[in-house]
Amino acid sequence: MRSGVAYLVLFVAAALEAGGDAFLRLGLHTESAAARIGFFLAGAVVLFAYGVTVNAPPWDFGKLLGVYVSLFFVVAQIVNFVAFAARPDAATLIGGGLIVAGGLVVAFLKVG
Repeated sequence: MRSGVAYLVLFVAAALEAGGDAFLRLGLHTESAAARIGFFLAGAVVLFAYGVTVNAPPWDFGKLLGVYVSLFFVVAQIVNFVAFAARPDAATLIGGGLIVAGGLVVAFLKVG
């Protein structure tokens, strides 16, 4: 799999994982039983789609884990802001910068 396609698949997987988690969080904090069930079902479907997306390609996922973690962090912050109006604090931004820097090292540093 070409690296551009792999990064796109990882980005889609990160969006699905963060989105599914957001649906579950909404379900846990919703008063209406019908809405709660709907959010739980949506979360289950989206998290299942995440599992299929991340495991279907023929890659050694362990080698791409650093890239995935950094993509997941960025997408999770975006989802947290859009869905829950939560802005990251300074510690989250600093730590997240380190996570993204690590992902860039894993993605682009060629040793040996």
